Formats: sequence, C-alpha cells, structure tokens
Amino acid sequence: MEILLYLCSGSEPVIVHKRGTKMDITSLIIQLIVGAIGGNAAGKAMPDKSLGTLGNTIAGVIGGGIGGQLLDKILGGAAMATDATAASGGMDIGAIIQDIAGGGIGGAVLMVVVAIVKGMMNKS
Repeated sequence: MEILLYLCSGSEPVIVHKRGTKMDITSLIIQLIVGAIGGNAAGKAMPDKSLGTLGNTIAGVIGGGIGGQLLDKILGGAAMATDATAASGGMDIGAIIQDIAGGGIGGAVLMVVVAIVKGMMNKS
C-alpha cells in the first residue's frame, strides 16, 4: 500500500493512501501515544502477562495504531470533523475521544494477545 504525506501550507500534514482516502496525522499520533499508555497500563494491571516496559510499549504502539484505525473504519468516521471543525483544524472532541478509545483499547488488547502467544510458545 503506497502512502503519501502531504504538507499543506497553513494546515496540518495529511496522510493520503493510494486509494485516495485521507487521515489526519494528529489522529495517528494520538492513537500511537495512547496505545503505548494502554499497553503499559495492561501490563501493570496483569503482571503475569507483562512483557516488560519496552515490550508493553512496542505492543501498545502497534496495537494503538491498528485499534484506532479499526474503530475509525467500524464507526465510518462518524466522530470525525464536520465542515465547521474541518475549517478550524480538522479535530473535534468526538474525534479525539474516538482516537483515545481506539488507541488505548487496541494497545491493551494487542499487548495481552502477544503475551498469551509468548506464553504458549514458552510452554512448547
């Protein structure tokens, strides 16, 4: 999948996929950061599944990106900006909450899945 990054004058950078779909770089950054937090929070909540700080962070970042994108596809971008908010920067509170929820949950879920797979591989 070819991804292009456009730096528009006077606005935020926008990622454009080959198919022409757009994604705000700010959303991706929020998802990745909150995913890292979610992965580490899940590691603290379940010490037996923890991958260590670095492992939890890496799994959380990847899961945050995936989870955020999945939630965006499931909701169809329903929480994304309207014309009025797009003119003011493209983010509204609904979009930010969607990014936080998708990133945090995705980061925690992927960290737990990786920990379970790692545990199964160690038993073999």
